Amino acid sequence: MVLVIISAVLTSYCVLLLFFALFQVALSEPLNLHWTHKVFLFCGVLLIAFGVTGISLEWKEEWPTVLLSLQATAPFLQFGAVGALTLLSPFVFHHFYMAKGKCMYEKMIIFQMKYIMFVVVSAPIFICPLWIQSPCLIKQEQLPAKPKLIGHRGAPMLAPENTMMSFSRSVACNVTAFETDVQISKDGIPFLMHDHQGSGFLRRTTNVEDKFPNNNFNSSYDLTWDEYKDLNAGEWFMKTDPFHSVSKLSHEEKEMSRNEKIPSLLQLLNLSKQHNISVIFDLYSPNTGNDTADIVSTILSSGIDPSLVLWLPPAGRDYVNEIAPGFIQVYSNVTEMFMRGGTHLNVKYSKFSAAEIRELRRRNITVNLWVVNERWLFSLLWCSGASSVTTNSCHLLKDMNEPDWVMSRQKYNVIWITVNAASLLIMTAFFIFQG
Repeated sequence: MVLVIISAVLTSYCVLLLFFALFQVALSEPLNLHWTHKVFLFCGVLLIAFGVTGISLEWKEEWPTVLLSLQATAPFLQFGAVGALTLLSPFVFHHFYMAKGKCMYEKMIIFQMKYIMFVVVSAPIFICPLWIQSPCLIKQEQLPAKPKLIGHRGAPMLAPENTMMSFSRSVACNVTAFETDVQISKDGIPFLMHDHQGSGFLRRTTNVEDKFPNNNFNSSYDLTWDEYKDLNAGEWFMKTDPFHSVSKLSHEEKEMSRNEKIPSLLQLLNLSKQHNISVIFDLYSPNTGNDTADIVSTILSSGIDPSLVLWLPPAGRDYVNEIAPGFIQVYSNVTEMFMRGGTHLNVKYSKFSAAEIRELRRRNITVNLWVVNERWLFSLLWCSGASSVTTNSCHLLKDMNEPDWVMSRQKYNVIWITVNAASLLIMTAFFIFQG
């Protein structure tokens, strides 16, 4: 958050500095950059460099997101870049004519080099729309249906994740499936919990340290179901406010969140039956074989329609197909899916390009992408033709009736050519005026 604020301040500062410089040029005042301005501009360059380095070293997996964001913004970034070049052109022309008027050979050569550099930088910006690609550069009538929403651990921005309150809140978002994580207790009861194994097990989302101060649990087998359901699974949400959303809750919702407990899988299945909503889950288990049997038994005995169960765990898939052939098999690997004759994929949003998503949909493959929280990303995947997305922000995405923008390639071509032509005319006027 601090970095975001600093970035916003430096960006605003640089923009204001540019406008003040333009005013000085209009008044024919000399441009003398004070050393403090140089320091702040240098800080801005450093911030950009640190950001690129940080992504490269610590968050390599986020580079695909950067590329996706360019697909969403590139058409408009080009307009902004052309505008910036237009505003900068008077400076270039002004210094060019100043050097020419002084007839100093060395100085003239320097400013000619700067002039050539300006042209070299400008040319790619003017013609880059020829190579800009975005799934949203389509005609309105070609826009696919809106992707369905799957509640990631319920609605975790509105209630503690993987609690019954969270899943109940997601029902109001018209989700088509509940996404959750299943583990097995010491006495064989499937329950919902994401954090699994290791020293942090249970500590993030429960009060296990208060209930068992002298114990360090590393596995779901360490406690019985009675011990699990006695833990508080909501107080952490109120204290940490992971999505900065607690302030938007009513007093009653805050109290309900504070008192949430760990739910069993059976509780979620009953909610699914009640609202005819599918269930998809990851299985975190040290004993996958036996636990798969326990979970399948729990699901079948619940009386839920088998077609509402989206079976994702890869282990024991053959067993599940034999015992519960009505379950829909969901795959995270496209090769395995085709080998097994499946029709459902569940992958990260950056796994496939727009063209690949469209090809899969053309082959009647259901493509779910996780985890999608931002409007711009949802819009991009909507244009790409995704079947559904798993999201933390179902309450925000449910109100979207169309992507943030959709534009035909023909219309975009007319706009960028017009913008470029207007910019060149303005630059020509500046050049003549300066002369």
